[in-house]
Amino acid sequence: MWAALAVIAGLLLAGWYHLRNLYRLVQWAREPVGTPLPRASGTWDKVFADMSRRSRMAYDMRERLAVALERFRDASQAMPDGVMYLAESDTIEWVNLKAEHHFGVDHERDIGAPVTNLVRQPGFVQYLQAQKYDEALVLTSNRHSGLTLQVQIIPFGDGQKMVLSRDISQLERLETMRRDFVANVSHELRTPLTVVGGFLETLIDGLDDFERDDILRYLRLAHDQSDRMRYLIEDLLTLSALETGAPAPAEERLSVGALVRNVYTEMEALSGGRHTLSLQIEGDGMLLGSYKELHSAFANLGSNAVRYTPDGGRIEIGWRQDDSGGEFWVRDDGIGIDAQHIPRLTERFYRVDRGRSRETGGTGLGLAIVKHILTRHQAELHVVSRLGEGSRFSVRFPRARLMQQKALPVRS
Repeated sequence: MWAALAVIAGLLLAGWYHLRNLYRLVQWAREPVGTPLPRASGTWDKVFADMSRRSRMAYDMRERLAVALERFRDASQAMPDGVMYLAESDTIEWVNLKAEHHFGVDHERDIGAPVTNLVRQPGFVQYLQAQKYDEALVLTSNRHSGLTLQVQIIPFGDGQKMVLSRDISQLERLETMRRDFVANVSHELRTPLTVVGGFLETLIDGLDDFERDDILRYLRLAHDQSDRMRYLIEDLLTLSALETGAPAPAEERLSVGALVRNVYTEMEALSGGRHTLSLQIEGDGMLLGSYKELHSAFANLGSNAVRYTPDGGRIEIGWRQDDSGGEFWVRDDGIGIDAQHIPRLTERFYRVDRGRSRETGGTGLGLAIVKHILTRHQAELHVVSRLGEGSRFSVRFPRARLMQQKALPVRS
């Protein structure tokens, strides 16, 4: 009898032991992830140890996944392109800052909203619904003026989509400039080629019908047009070298007074006595730079003043320097420029008066070349002009350009 009671007591004790540890396991399972497992003895100690090891492994894996996810989000935020994730129903799951700006959505307010409720442009809606994503979509934003996007949708997972957006506004502007440039070059070359071809055709068809003086006049006109094409090609090559970052010529210490006097002499020859020219130099110092490039820039400003100042007009060029730097200027009382044209003067082929520019032999590239040359010398071009009253073009150099450089050769 006592043996039976002892067996029953042992069974009850063992049952209570297992129930107690099972209860402790259930209670632990309800605690936050990472809570240590309770301690036990015997079989349950081994069970708890195995579960503790698995729990630590799961916790470590969860931490690693959380860190990886955070890194992924940080990387996505740092991307220069917009990234937006869509669920199978095309609702927004996640969006980075760039995509927020591109599409005008908010990462807090718009999560879970259908993307077509927020991005309603017909081109985007059709692209999304057509499910033909081999080619990217070029989209002009209706939220931000001047913003052009390249949008690419990439399906993944169970019907999810990744929407990539890239700002290609600058590329579009460059492409527009390229098309305009090609059209302008074609137009500028076509006109003199047409004239030369017309003169030659006329002479070929009726050489015996023209007097020698007429023939020479036609040939001189054709020669003038060929010179115009040559000047245009030379300016194009110069501008191309400047814009493509060709190595700058070796800099030297040059006598800026001598440079300005040379330009003045060339202006006198170009004017041929038709204008009253004056020269003013205050401080004949040394300027650090490329003689060839600076001579080209100064001479261009001087020749423009001669070309666009009517006969009898006054033109002044000069140089002055002080503690803040140096300034070269050209001032005239010619036809002047309307204020609306001044910001665009340095654009390639931009002309205020196309007819007059062609008559005076301009290529429309001179001021664009001047701008690039001055940029290479850390100088700035300033224009003050009034229509019918004349213009003042000035070039301002920083003080550093007037510093003495004994290691460099002096050119005068």
